[in-house]
Amino acid sequence: MPQKAVFYHAGCSVCVDAEQRFAHALNPSAYKVEIVHLGQSPERIAEAAASGVKSVPAFVVDGQPYHINFGAALADLGGGA
Repeated sequence: MPQKAVFYHAGCSVCVDAEQRFAHALNPSAYKVEIVHLGQSPERIAEAAASGVKSVPAFVVDGQPYHINFGAALADLGGGA
């Protein structure tokens, strides 16, 4: 059964590039990727923060956050980071 990976982003150019390069490149038999655009789903900012996300773009895999590059601070999106 694939692991769940959540890719959080805010739609910035760094985030879009990371989505194209990484989120879509993961093996679908190994990872079920959910893409969350925090600009379109701001109610999920608290969820991202609770998962340890400090900036986007970031993946959370098996409860572990992985920050890819700095596109925007979560706090700048209205979340606590």
